[in-house]
Amino acid sequence: MNQGPVLVTGAAGFIGAAVSQALLARGGVVIGVDNLNDYYDVKLKQARLDRLLVRPHFEFHRLDISDRDAMLKLASDFPDITHIVHLAAQAGVRYSLINPYAYVTANIMGHVVMEELARALPALRHFVYASSSSVYGANKKTPFAVGDAVEQPNSLYAATKRTDELIAHSYAHLYGIPSTGLRFFTVYGPWGRPDMAPILFATAIAEGKPIRVFNHGEMWRDFTFIDDIVEGVLRALDRPPSAAPPHALYNLGNHKSEKLTDFIAEIEKAMGKKAEKIMEPIQPGDVPATYADIEAATRDIGFIPTTPIATGIPKFVAWFKSYYAKGRTN
Repeated sequence: MNQGPVLVTGAAGFIGAAVSQALLARGGVVIGVDNLNDYYDVKLKQARLDRLLVRPHFEFHRLDISDRDAMLKLASDFPDITHIVHLAAQAGVRYSLINPYAYVTANIMGHVVMEELARALPALRHFVYASSSSVYGANKKTPFAVGDAVEQPNSLYAATKRTDELIAHSYAHLYGIPSTGLRFFTVYGPWGRPDMAPILFATAIAEGKPIRVFNHGEMWRDFTFIDDIVEGVLRALDRPPSAAPPHALYNLGNHKSEKLTDFIAEIEKAMGKKAEKIMEPIQPGDVPATYADIEAATRDIGFIPTTPIATGIPKFVAWFKSYYAKGRTN
């Protein structure tokens, strides 16, 4: 693909680092932005970043996306940016019950700043941003399709992600910025976030501690392997929408809803050790099931996930054992 530099926000994050690696692998130039906040282990973020910093076509800037002046300066520093992959956000459903202001600052103000930066970049061809399956909220119909109603968010996090979609639509309408929002479904894999279930479960199993299983095990998730997500992001990036307004939304999921207890069983198998489980009620803000209808993404951008959990989890566990074994000896 013929393109100039790609700006990736959240470049030290789970998905951001993986997307940056993939862009570099295909010969791209990546300008990475991240504020390296301490929502979770900064050492893990730095370790992801260190793998990027050795690449010759990667440049990193430690910036907060809600800092208007610092972010908008990128337009004059790098006027040849042709694509933005905006993945930086305050993540996590449960933390939004504790620190709501962080979500409004990062996910809404930060998103508006990114839209203004997109407006200011003369060469920009496509603005791709992260949404979330959480926007479907209390939706009872499965699988979740992009045309489904999304007016009943179950958490502030979900509400901010839906707000981002509306803001992107309005900027596409007002300023003609080609924009694509990607609703990610429960991403897992090597270099994943330690606040998410796979690392929480693997850590507990490794340490012989019990794991908390919510909704008494009646939880279903469309677990999507990181390599499939990265492939979807790049496919979307290469295909800006041309409709009026030029704004598209896609689900990026595995198109298969797995029972949480089956997911745990795969981790147990890969770890070679059984987990002690404590069954608990569903947590505020959580939904019992997610399941992606990916028909639109398959039709428009050729997105076809290929990694079942029986393949993805052993790869995740191999990385987990390697990374955390090294961490314990340092």
